[in-house]
Amino acid sequence: MEKVYKRTFGIRDDMVSGFCPGCMHGTIFKLIGEVIEELGIRERVANVQGVGCCGLAMEYVTYDVTTSPHGRACAVATGVKRANPETIVFTYQGDGDLASIGLAESMSAANRGENITVIFVNNGIYGMTGGQLAPTTLLGMKATTAPRGRDAKEHGYPMHMCEILNTLTAPVYLERTSCNNPKNVRRTKAAIKKAFQNQIDGKGFSLVEVVTSCPTNWGMDPLGALDFLEGKMLKEYPLGVIRDK
Repeated sequence: MEKVYKRTFGIRDDMVSGFCPGCMHGTIFKLIGEVIEELGIRERVANVQGVGCCGLAMEYVTYDVTTSPHGRACAVATGVKRANPETIVFTYQGDGDLASIGLAESMSAANRGENITVIFVNNGIYGMTGGQLAPTTLLGMKATTAPRGRDAKEHGYPMHMCEILNTLTAPVYLERTSCNNPKNVRRTKAAIKKAFQNQIDGKGFSLVEVVTSCPTNWGMDPLGALDFLEGKMLKEYPLGVIRDK
């Protein structure tokens, strides 16, 4: 029988994804694999993963991967890139990793204009670590550390990382996408490809924020989580190009 569909480059044939049903991590890693293959950089790429659900992906991919202490992926990626300038380095980080614990490292790498690619997964909550409040949690949205919901007076407001990084001079490319429908999946792939191409061309810091769902920690089934993403998350985090130098 002719095989008409096969696993994307970089995804292990002997592994079944352990991501929760309705989670979009698997889709994002498929897109990353397609981009790596299409750009012909499979022998040059290195991934620095954050801690949390993002870090679980190291079990499923075949290209070079290293993990970093929680929040320090951009700092580790900076070291890898500066020591090996020909390596195509990308980080894969969640909102708690990039925007909370690693906020200083993320902002500093962007402010220096490090020639790296950052894939930032924003599902509005800490995933693997137990559903705690994240910097990106919506107002009124419940978390294990905010059982009555996010209160601006107590917890502050949701952080918009693309817009925050857009106040800096150095970043060359900032875009917010999602994988909630086929059209946006294609847009996410195009954004990831552009972010990698920027690094190949030596342009500097690029970040793609992918707004996703977390059915498990949102306490919803996959379809309910998708409705919440489209009805609530994307209103708080509108999709589009924030900067493209």
